[in-house]
Amino acid sequence: MDETLKASPPLIEAADVIAGEKSSHLSAGIVFLVWLVPVFSTILFGGVDTITWVMISVFWLAIILLWLGETWKGNGLLINPSSLQLPILGLLLIGLIQLMPLSGGDSGTLGAAASRSLTMDAYATRFFLIHLAVYSVFFAACLTFVNTEARLKKTSVLIIVFGAAMAFFGIMQRLANPDGIYGLRGTPQAVPFGPFVNQHHFASFMVMTSGLALALLFNKRSGRNTKVLLAAAVVIMGIAIVFTSSRGGVLAFISVLAFVTMLNFFSGRWSDEKSLKESGNEPQPKIVLVAAAGSLVLVILGSVLLLGGNESLFRGIGVTQIQDGVSNGRAHFWSIALKIFLEHPILGAGLEAFGVAFTKHDTWNGLFRVEQAHNEYLQTLADAGIAGFVCVFAFVYLLFKKGLRTIASARGFRRDAAIGALAGCFGILIHSFFDFPLRTPSNAFFFLMLCAIATVPVQSAHSGHSRRRHRSTAP
Repeated sequence: MDETLKASPPLIEAADVIAGEKSSHLSAGIVFLVWLVPVFSTILFGGVDTITWVMISVFWLAIILLWLGETWKGNGLLINPSSLQLPILGLLLIGLIQLMPLSGGDSGTLGAAASRSLTMDAYATRFFLIHLAVYSVFFAACLTFVNTEARLKKTSVLIIVFGAAMAFFGIMQRLANPDGIYGLRGTPQAVPFGPFVNQHHFASFMVMTSGLALALLFNKRSGRNTKVLLAAAVVIMGIAIVFTSSRGGVLAFISVLAFVTMLNFFSGRWSDEKSLKESGNEPQPKIVLVAAAGSLVLVILGSVLLLGGNESLFRGIGVTQIQDGVSNGRAHFWSIALKIFLEHPILGAGLEAFGVAFTKHDTWNGLFRVEQAHNEYLQTLADAGIAGFVCVFAFVYLLFKKGLRTIASARGFRRDAAIGALAGCFGILIHSFFDFPLRTPSNAFFFLMLCAIATVPVQSAHSGHSRRRHRSTAP
Protein backbone atom coordinates (compact mmCIF):
# COMPACT_ATOMS: atom_id res chain seq x y z
CA MET A 1 0.00 0.00 0.00
CA ASP A 2 1.37 3.42 -0.94
CA GLU A 3 2.10 5.70 1.97
CA THR A 4 1.10 9.36 1.98
CA LEU A 5 2.99 12.14 3.67
CA LYS A 6 1.75 15.40 5.07
CA ALA A 7 3.70 18.30 3.69
CA SER A 8 2.72 21.89 3.02
CA PRO A 9 -0.14 21.78 2.14
CA PRO A 10 -0.76 18.61 4.15
CA LEU A 11 -1.39 15.41 2.24
CA ILE A 12 -4.06 13.07 3.53
CA GLU A 13 -3.98 9.37 2.71
CA ALA A 14 -6.91 8.56 0.43
CA ALA A 15 -7.54 5.20 2.10
CA ASP A 16 -8.00 6.90 5.46
CA VAL A 17 -10.81 9.27 4.52
CA ILE A 18 -13.27 6.55 3.69
CA ALA A 19 -15.65 4.03 5.21
CA GLY A 20 -16.76 4.87 8.70
CA GLU A 21 -16.62 8.58 7.92
CA LYS A 22 -19.28 10.29 5.87
CA SER A 23 -17.80 11.37 2.54
CA SER A 24 -18.21 14.99 1.50
CA HIS A 25 -20.45 16.16 -1.31
CA LEU A 26 -17.38 17.48 -3.13
CA SER A 27 -15.76 14.06 -3.03
CA ALA A 28 -18.96 12.46 -4.31
CA GLY A 29 -19.07 15.04 -7.11
CA ILE A 30 -15.55 14.11 -8.18
CA VAL A 31 -16.50 10.42 -8.28
CA PHE A 32 -19.54 11.26 -10.40
CA LEU A 33 -17.35 13.15 -12.88
CA VAL A 34 -14.89 10.24 -12.93
CA TRP A 35 -17.80 8.04 -13.98
CA LEU A 36 -19.20 10.60 -16.42
CA VAL A 37 -16.06 11.30 -18.46
CA PRO A 38 -15.49 7.77 -19.90
CA VAL A 39 -19.22 7.19 -20.44
CA PHE A 40 -19.69 10.57 -22.12
CA SER A 41 -16.65 10.14 -24.37
CA THR A 42 -17.73 6.63 -25.38
CA ILE A 43 -21.23 7.70 -26.40
CA LEU A 44 -19.84 10.61 -28.43
CA PHE A 45 -17.93 8.48 -30.95
CA GLY A 46 -15.19 7.38 -28.55
CA GLY A 47 -14.10 10.95 -27.83
CA VAL A 48 -12.21 11.36 -31.10
CA ASP A 49 -13.83 14.69 -32.08
CA THR A 50 -12.52 18.09 -31.02
CA ILE A 51 -15.92 19.24 -29.77
CA THR A 52 -16.05 16.24 -27.46
CA TRP A 53 -12.68 17.22 -26.04
CA VAL A 54 -14.01 20.69 -25.32
CA MET A 55 -16.64 19.12 -23.06
CA ILE A 56 -14.10 16.71 -21.54
CA SER A 57 -11.89 19.70 -20.75
CA VAL A 58 -14.83 21.31 -18.94
CA PHE A 59 -15.27 18.14 -16.85
CA TRP A 60 -11.50 18.07 -16.24
CA LEU A 61 -11.59 21.64 -14.96
CA ALA A 62 -14.60 20.78 -12.77
CA ILE A 63 -12.66 17.88 -11.21
CA ILE A 64 -9.76 20.20 -10.42
CA LEU A 65 -12.03 22.85 -8.87
CA LEU A 66 -13.91 20.32 -6.75
CA TRP A 67 -10.60 18.80 -5.69
CA LEU A 68 -9.32 22.22 -4.64
CA GLY A 69 -12.56 22.76 -2.75
CA GLU A 70 -12.14 19.42 -1.01
CA THR A 71 -8.56 20.39 -0.13
CA TRP A 72 -9.68 23.73 1.35
CA LYS A 73 -12.59 22.18 3.23
CA GLY A 74 -10.50 19.32 4.63
CA ASN A 75 -7.43 21.43 5.43
CA GLY A 76 -5.22 19.11 3.42
CA LEU A 77 -4.65 17.72 -0.05
CA LEU A 78 -6.25 14.31 -0.37
CA ILE A 79 -4.15 12.28 -2.80
CA ASN A 80 -2.94 8.78 -3.53
CA PRO A 81 0.73 9.13 -4.56
CA SER A 82 0.80 5.89 -6.51
CA SER A 83 4.02 5.35 -8.44
CA LEU A 84 1.87 4.39 -11.45
CA GLN A 85 1.49 8.10 -12.13
CA LEU A 86 5.22 8.62 -12.62
CA PRO A 87 5.47 7.04 -16.12
CA ILE A 88 2.65 9.29 -17.35
CA LEU A 89 4.47 12.31 -15.96
CA GLY A 90 7.60 10.98 -17.66
CA LEU A 91 5.84 11.00 -21.04
CA LEU A 92 4.68 14.55 -20.35
CA LEU A 93 8.28 15.58 -19.69
CA ILE A 94 9.48 13.90 -22.89
CA GLY A 95 6.84 15.78 -24.89
CA LEU A 96 7.84 19.10 -23.35
CA ILE A 97 11.49 18.44 -24.20
CA GLN A 98 10.50 17.55 -27.78
CA LEU A 99 8.80 20.94 -28.13
CA MET A 100 11.86 22.86 -27.01
CA PRO A 101 13.88 24.59 -29.80
CA LEU A 102 16.93 22.37 -29.41
CA SER A 103 17.63 21.49 -33.05
CA GLY A 104 19.02 23.72 -35.78
CA GLY A 105 16.78 26.07 -37.71
CA ASP A 106 16.37 29.54 -39.18
CA SER A 107 15.61 31.85 -36.29
CA GLY A 108 14.52 34.58 -38.64
CA THR A 109 11.52 32.82 -40.13
CA LEU A 110 7.97 32.76 -38.82
CA GLY A 111 7.39 29.85 -36.46
CA ALA A 112 11.09 29.14 -36.11
CA ALA A 113 10.67 27.75 -32.61
CA ALA A 114 8.45 24.98 -33.95
CA SER A 115 10.80 24.27 -36.86
CA ARG A 116 13.76 23.95 -34.50
CA SER A 117 11.98 21.68 -32.03
CA LEU A 118 12.83 17.99 -31.78
CA THR A 119 9.33 16.86 -32.75
CA MET A 120 8.48 16.63 -36.44
CA ASP A 121 4.88 17.72 -35.79
CA ALA A 122 4.74 20.34 -33.06
CA TYR A 123 0.96 20.81 -33.30
CA ALA A 124 0.24 17.09 -32.88
CA THR A 125 2.69 16.84 -29.99
CA ARG A 126 1.08 19.80 -28.19
CA PHE A 127 -2.37 18.29 -28.62
CA PHE A 128 -1.11 14.93 -27.36
CA LEU A 129 0.33 16.63 -24.27
CA ILE A 130 -3.08 18.18 -23.59
CA HIS A 131 -4.56 14.69 -23.69
CA LEU A 132 -1.87 13.42 -21.32
CA ALA A 133 -2.56 16.25 -18.87
CA VAL A 134 -6.26 15.38 -18.83
CA TYR A 135 -5.49 11.67 -18.45
CA SER A 136 -3.08 12.32 -15.57
CA VAL A 137 -5.66 14.31 -13.56
CA PHE A 138 -8.38 11.77 -14.34
CA PHE A 139 -6.15 8.89 -13.24
CA ALA A 140 -5.11 10.69 -10.06
CA ALA A 141 -8.79 11.28 -9.25
CA CYS A 142 -9.59 7.59 -9.80
CA LEU A 143 -6.74 6.51 -7.53
CA THR A 144 -7.70 8.99 -4.84
CA PHE A 145 -11.49 8.98 -4.72
CA VAL A 146 -12.47 5.44 -5.75
CA ASN A 147 -11.23 4.60 -2.28
CA THR A 148 -14.06 2.72 -0.61
CA GLU A 149 -15.51 -0.71 -1.18
CA ALA A 150 -18.89 0.87 -1.94
CA ARG A 151 -17.42 3.14 -4.60
CA LEU A 152 -15.41 0.26 -6.00
CA LYS A 153 -18.57 -1.84 -6.38
CA LYS A 154 -20.52 0.98 -7.99
CA THR A 155 -17.67 1.69 -10.41
CA SER A 156 -17.39 -1.99 -11.34
CA VAL A 157 -21.15 -2.32 -11.85
CA LEU A 158 -21.13 0.82 -14.01
CA ILE A 159 -18.40 -0.60 -16.25
CA ILE A 160 -20.17 -3.96 -16.65
CA VAL A 161 -23.66 -2.55 -17.24
CA PHE A 162 -22.48 0.17 -19.60
CA GLY A 163 -20.27 -2.28 -21.49
CA ALA A 164 -23.14 -4.73 -21.93
CA ALA A 165 -25.49 -1.94 -23.05
CA MET A 166 -22.98 -0.70 -25.63
CA ALA A 167 -22.43 -4.28 -26.83
CA PHE A 168 -26.17 -4.77 -27.34
CA PHE A 169 -26.47 -1.45 -29.14
CA GLY A 170 -23.50 -2.28 -31.36
CA ILE A 171 -24.93 -5.66 -32.34
CA MET A 172 -28.34 -4.15 -33.15
CA GLN A 173 -26.73 -1.40 -35.20
CA ARG A 174 -24.61 -3.89 -37.15
CA LEU A 175 -27.63 -6.10 -37.87
CA ALA A 176 -29.72 -3.09 -38.91
CA ASN A 177 -26.81 -1.86 -41.07
CA PRO A 178 -27.62 1.87 -40.97
CA ASP A 179 -25.85 4.46 -43.08
CA GLY A 180 -23.83 5.80 -40.17
CA ILE A 181 -23.34 5.86 -36.40
CA TYR A 182 -26.73 6.48 -34.76
CA GLY A 183 -27.99 6.73 -38.33
CA LEU A 184 -26.51 10.23 -38.44
CA ARG A 185 -22.74 10.24 -38.80
CA GLY A 186 -21.19 8.63 -41.83
CA THR A 187 -17.70 7.10 -41.77
CA PRO A 188 -16.62 6.78 -45.42
CA GLN A 189 -13.00 5.84 -44.62
CA ALA A 190 -13.64 3.54 -41.66
CA VAL A 191 -15.86 0.68 -40.55
CA PRO A 192 -17.78 1.78 -37.45
CA PHE A 193 -19.28 -0.34 -34.71
CA GLY A 194 -21.61 0.91 -32.03
CA PRO A 195 -20.68 4.54 -31.25
CA PHE A 196 -17.04 3.99 -32.31
CA VAL A 197 -15.64 5.16 -35.63
CA ASN A 198 -13.17 2.23 -35.60
CA GLN A 199 -14.66 -1.23 -35.09
CA HIS A 200 -11.35 -2.64 -33.80
CA HIS A 201 -11.27 -0.08 -31.00
CA PHE A 202 -14.82 -1.01 -30.05
CA ALA A 203 -13.59 -4.59 -29.74
CA SER A 204 -10.92 -3.38 -27.30
CA PHE A 205 -13.57 -1.56 -25.28
CA MET A 206 -15.50 -4.83 -25.02
CA VAL A 207 -12.33 -6.68 -24.02
CA MET A 208 -11.75 -4.32 -21.11
CA THR A 209 -15.31 -4.38 -19.79
CA SER A 210 -15.61 -8.16 -20.14
CA GLY A 211 -12.75 -8.76 -17.70
CA LEU A 212 -14.73 -7.55 -14.67
CA ALA A 213 -17.82 -9.49 -15.70
CA LEU A 214 -15.81 -12.70 -16.13
CA ALA A 215 -14.06 -12.35 -12.78
CA LEU A 216 -17.33 -11.81 -10.90
CA LEU A 217 -18.98 -14.62 -12.85
CA PHE A 218 -16.29 -17.15 -11.91
CA ASN A 219 -16.35 -16.53 -8.15
CA LYS A 220 -18.31 -18.56 -5.65
CA ARG A 221 -19.93 -15.66 -3.82
CA SER A 222 -22.25 -14.38 -6.57
CA GLY A 223 -25.83 -15.59 -6.34
CA ARG A 224 -27.56 -17.55 -9.07
CA ASN A 225 -29.49 -14.55 -10.43
CA THR A 226 -26.35 -12.45 -10.46
CA LYS A 227 -24.45 -15.16 -12.31
CA VAL A 228 -27.17 -15.36 -14.95
CA LEU A 229 -26.95 -11.61 -15.54
CA LEU A 230 -23.15 -11.68 -15.62
CA ALA A 231 -23.14 -14.62 -18.04
CA ALA A 232 -25.58 -12.77 -20.30
CA ALA A 233 -23.35 -9.69 -20.21
CA VAL A 234 -20.25 -11.72 -21.11
CA VAL A 235 -22.01 -13.48 -23.96
CA ILE A 236 -23.31 -10.21 -25.40
CA MET A 237 -19.86 -8.66 -25.16
CA GLY A 238 -18.28 -11.71 -26.77
CA ILE A 239 -20.78 -11.66 -29.63
CA ALA A 240 -20.06 -7.97 -30.19
CA ILE A 241 -16.32 -8.64 -30.32
CA VAL A 242 -16.76 -11.36 -32.94
CA PHE A 243 -19.10 -9.15 -34.98
CA THR A 244 -16.38 -6.50 -35.22
CA SER A 245 -14.30 -8.97 -37.29
CA SER A 246 -11.27 -7.85 -35.28
CA ARG A 247 -8.73 -10.67 -35.07
CA GLY A 248 -6.77 -8.71 -32.48
CA GLY A 249 -9.97 -8.22 -30.50
CA VAL A 250 -10.81 -11.93 -30.58
CA LEU A 251 -7.28 -12.82 -29.48
CA ALA A 252 -7.45 -10.24 -26.69
CA PHE A 253 -10.82 -11.58 -25.48
CA ILE A 254 -9.43 -15.12 -25.38
CA SER A 255 -6.45 -13.74 -23.45
CA VAL A 256 -8.78 -12.12 -20.90
CA LEU A 257 -10.75 -15.34 -20.52
CA ALA A 258 -7.54 -17.33 -20.06
CA PHE A 259 -6.13 -14.74 -17.63
CA VAL A 260 -9.19 -14.86 -15.37
CA THR A 261 -9.40 -18.65 -15.57
CA MET A 262 -5.72 -19.17 -14.79
CA LEU A 263 -5.71 -16.76 -11.84
CA ASN A 264 -8.69 -18.58 -10.36
CA PHE A 265 -7.32 -21.99 -11.28
CA PHE A 266 -3.98 -21.39 -9.59
CA SER A 267 -5.39 -19.36 -6.73
CA GLY A 268 -4.24 -21.59 -3.90
CA ARG A 269 -1.77 -19.01 -2.64
CA TRP A 270 -4.19 -16.11 -3.10
CA SER A 271 -7.72 -17.37 -2.57
CA ASP A 272 -9.76 -17.16 0.57
CA GLU A 273 -10.69 -20.85 0.47
CA LYS A 274 -10.36 -21.15 4.24
CA SER A 275 -12.83 -18.34 4.85
CA LEU A 276 -15.21 -19.84 2.30
CA LYS A 277 -15.18 -23.19 4.09
CA GLU A 278 -15.68 -21.52 7.45
CA SER A 279 -18.71 -19.68 6.09
CA GLY A 280 -20.23 -22.91 4.82
CA ASN A 281 -19.37 -22.42 1.15
CA GLU A 282 -16.98 -24.64 -0.73
CA PRO A 283 -14.38 -23.07 -3.01
CA GLN A 284 -15.10 -23.17 -6.71
CA PRO A 285 -14.02 -26.56 -8.14
CA LYS A 286 -11.27 -25.94 -10.66
CA ILE A 287 -12.77 -28.23 -13.25
CA VAL A 288 -15.92 -26.09 -13.14
CA LEU A 289 -13.87 -23.02 -14.05
CA VAL A 290 -12.44 -24.67 -17.14
CA ALA A 291 -15.84 -26.05 -18.15
CA ALA A 292 -17.49 -22.66 -17.66
CA ALA A 293 -14.85 -20.92 -19.78
CA GLY A 294 -15.25 -23.47 -22.56
CA SER A 295 -19.03 -23.24 -22.41
CA LEU A 296 -18.94 -19.47 -22.74
CA VAL A 297 -16.83 -19.73 -25.89
CA LEU A 298 -19.24 -22.26 -27.42
CA VAL A 299 -22.29 -20.17 -26.54
CA ILE A 300 -20.72 -17.04 -28.06
CA LEU A 301 -19.71 -18.80 -31.28
CA GLY A 302 -23.09 -20.48 -31.59
CA SER A 303 -24.91 -17.19 -31.04
CA VAL A 304 -22.82 -15.48 -33.72
CA LEU A 305 -23.68 -18.19 -36.24
CA LEU A 306 -27.35 -18.02 -35.25
CA LEU A 307 -27.38 -14.25 -35.84
CA GLY A 308 -25.81 -14.66 -39.26
CA GLY A 309 -22.34 -13.44 -38.42
CA ASN A 310 -20.53 -16.15 -40.36
CA GLU A 311 -18.30 -13.75 -42.27
CA SER A 312 -17.36 -11.82 -39.14
CA LEU A 313 -16.60 -15.06 -37.30
CA PHE A 314 -14.42 -16.48 -40.06
CA ARG A 315 -12.41 -13.29 -40.42
CA GLY A 316 -12.19 -12.88 -36.65
CA ILE A 317 -10.56 -16.29 -36.27
CA GLY A 318 -8.34 -15.71 -39.31
CA VAL A 319 -10.00 -18.11 -41.76
CA THR A 320 -10.72 -15.35 -44.28
CA GLN A 321 -9.14 -11.95 -44.77
CA ILE A 322 -10.32 -8.67 -46.21
CA GLN A 323 -7.79 -7.55 -48.80
CA ASP A 324 -8.47 -3.82 -48.94
CA GLY A 325 -8.07 -1.27 -46.20
CA VAL A 326 -5.12 0.51 -44.68
CA SER A 327 -4.99 -1.69 -41.58
CA ASN A 328 -3.86 -4.70 -43.61
CA GLY A 329 -0.45 -3.14 -44.28
CA ARG A 330 0.82 -3.67 -40.75
CA ALA A 331 4.11 -5.24 -41.83
CA HIS A 332 4.82 -2.14 -43.92
CA PHE A 333 3.92 0.22 -41.04
CA TRP A 334 5.98 -1.75 -38.53
CA SER A 335 9.10 -1.73 -40.68
CA ILE A 336 8.83 2.04 -41.15
CA ALA A 337 8.26 2.53 -37.41
CA LEU A 338 11.57 0.76 -36.79
CA LYS A 339 13.31 2.99 -39.35
CA ILE A 340 11.93 6.09 -37.62
CA PHE A 341 13.13 4.77 -34.27
CA LEU A 342 16.64 4.13 -35.63
CA GLU A 343 16.76 7.73 -36.88
CA HIS A 344 15.58 9.11 -33.52
CA PRO A 345 16.57 6.46 -30.97
CA ILE A 346 16.66 8.52 -27.75
CA LEU A 347 13.60 10.81 -27.72
CA GLY A 348 11.85 9.75 -30.92
CA ALA A 349 10.39 11.81 -33.76
CA GLY A 350 7.79 13.44 -31.54
CA LEU A 351 4.71 12.31 -29.64
CA GLU A 352 1.91 11.69 -32.18
CA ALA A 353 4.26 12.79 -35.00
CA PHE A 354 4.27 9.37 -36.68
CA GLY A 355 2.06 10.58 -39.55
CA VAL A 356 4.64 13.17 -40.60
CA ALA A 357 7.70 10.99 -39.98
CA PHE A 358 6.08 8.13 -41.93
CA THR A 359 6.03 10.03 -45.24
CA LYS A 360 9.83 10.07 -45.52
CA HIS A 361 10.03 6.28 -45.75
CA ASP A 362 6.66 5.46 -47.33
CA THR A 363 6.92 3.60 -50.65
CA TRP A 364 3.15 3.37 -51.20
CA ASN A 365 1.18 5.60 -53.55
CA GLY A 366 0.17 8.01 -50.76
CA LEU A 367 -3.58 7.32 -51.15
CA PHE A 368 -3.93 6.86 -47.39
CA ARG A 369 -2.53 9.17 -44.70
CA VAL A 370 -1.08 6.73 -42.19
CA GLU A 371 -1.01 8.34 -38.74
CA GLN A 372 -0.55 5.24 -36.58
CA ALA A 373 1.82 2.28 -36.69
CA HIS A 374 -0.93 -0.18 -35.68
CA ASN A 375 1.33 -1.32 -32.86
CA GLU A 376 1.40 0.80 -29.71
CA TYR A 377 4.84 -0.43 -28.66
CA LEU A 378 6.55 0.19 -31.99
CA GLN A 379 4.89 3.57 -32.27
CA THR A 380 6.12 4.47 -28.79
CA LEU A 381 9.65 3.70 -29.97
CA ALA A 382 9.13 5.81 -33.09
CA ASP A 383 7.41 8.72 -31.31
CA ALA A 384 9.32 8.84 -28.01
CA GLY A 385 12.38 6.64 -28.50
CA ILE A 386 13.97 4.59 -25.76
CA ALA A 387 12.96 7.15 -23.13
CA GLY A 388 9.27 6.80 -23.98
CA PHE A 389 9.46 3.01 -24.20
CA VAL A 390 11.01 2.91 -20.71
CA CYS A 391 8.01 4.89 -19.42
CA VAL A 392 5.55 2.48 -21.02
CA PHE A 393 7.46 -0.56 -19.77
CA ALA A 394 7.62 0.91 -16.26
CA PHE A 395 3.87 1.54 -16.26
CA VAL A 396 3.06 -2.02 -17.33
CA TYR A 397 5.53 -3.48 -14.83
CA LEU A 398 4.17 -1.42 -11.93
CA LEU A 399 0.59 -2.18 -12.95
CA PHE A 400 1.03 -5.94 -12.79
CA LYS A 401 3.27 -5.79 -9.72
CA LYS A 402 0.71 -3.77 -7.78
CA GLY A 403 -2.26 -5.61 -9.26
CA LEU A 404 -0.95 -9.07 -8.36
CA ARG A 405 -0.05 -7.80 -4.90
CA THR A 406 -3.62 -6.58 -4.46
CA ILE A 407 -4.97 -9.95 -5.59
CA ALA A 408 -2.66 -11.72 -3.15
CA SER A 409 -3.71 -9.65 -0.14
CA ALA A 410 -7.37 -8.89 -0.85
CA ARG A 411 -10.45 -10.95 -0.15
CA GLY A 412 -14.01 -11.15 -1.42
CA PHE A 413 -15.24 -8.61 -3.93
CA ARG A 414 -12.01 -6.59 -3.73
CA ARG A 415 -10.01 -9.57 -4.98
CA ASP A 416 -12.48 -10.40 -7.75
CA ALA A 417 -12.56 -6.79 -8.95
CA ALA A 418 -8.75 -6.66 -9.02
CA ILE A 419 -8.61 -9.87 -11.08
CA GLY A 420 -11.20 -8.61 -13.55
CA ALA A 421 -9.68 -5.15 -13.89
CA LEU A 422 -6.17 -6.52 -14.36
CA ALA A 423 -7.51 -9.02 -16.90
CA GLY A 424 -9.17 -6.21 -18.88
CA CYS A 425 -5.89 -4.26 -18.86
CA PHE A 426 -4.03 -7.38 -19.97
CA GLY A 427 -6.43 -7.84 -22.87
CA ILE A 428 -6.06 -4.36 -24.29
CA LEU A 429 -2.28 -4.54 -23.87
CA ILE A 430 -2.36 -7.70 -26.00
CA HIS A 431 -4.54 -5.99 -28.60
CA SER A 432 -2.07 -3.09 -28.63
CA PHE A 433 0.45 -5.34 -30.38
CA PHE A 434 -1.80 -5.27 -33.47
CA ASP A 435 -3.60 -1.93 -33.28
CA PHE A 436 -3.72 1.40 -31.45
CA PRO A 437 -6.83 1.06 -29.22
CA LEU A 438 -5.50 3.32 -26.46
CA ARG A 439 -5.32 6.23 -28.92
CA THR A 440 -9.12 6.33 -28.71
CA PRO A 441 -9.76 8.60 -25.71
CA SER A 442 -12.71 6.67 -24.25
CA ASN A 443 -10.62 3.49 -24.22
CA ALA A 444 -7.80 5.35 -22.47
CA PHE A 445 -10.20 6.62 -19.79
CA PHE A 446 -11.64 3.15 -19.14
CA PHE A 447 -8.14 1.66 -19.13
CA LEU A 448 -6.97 4.09 -16.46
CA MET A 449 -10.11 3.44 -14.43
CA LEU A 450 -9.40 -0.30 -14.56
CA CYS A 451 -5.79 0.35 -13.53
CA ALA A 452 -7.10 2.15 -10.46
CA ILE A 453 -9.53 -0.66 -9.62
CA ALA A 454 -6.72 -3.21 -9.94
CA THR A 455 -4.25 -1.40 -7.71
CA VAL A 456 -5.79 1.19 -5.40
CA PRO A 457 -5.78 0.43 -1.65
CA VAL A 458 -9.40 0.10 -0.59
CA GLN A 459 -10.59 -0.09 2.98
CA SER A 460 -13.80 -1.94 3.72
CA ALA A 461 -16.59 -0.47 5.79
CA HIS A 462 -15.87 -2.97 8.58
CA SER A 463 -12.31 -1.80 9.11
CA GLY A 464 -13.23 1.82 8.52
CA HIS A 465 -15.18 2.04 11.79
CA SER A 466 -12.10 1.15 13.77
CA ARG A 467 -9.69 3.39 11.91
CA ARG A 468 -9.49 7.15 12.33
CA ARG A 469 -8.18 9.67 9.86
CA HIS A 470 -4.43 9.31 9.86
CA ARG A 471 -1.86 11.97 9.07
CA SER A 472 1.90 11.83 9.25
CA THR A 473 4.40 14.66 8.97
CA ALA A 474 7.17 14.53 6.37
CA PRO A 475 10.71 15.14 7.64
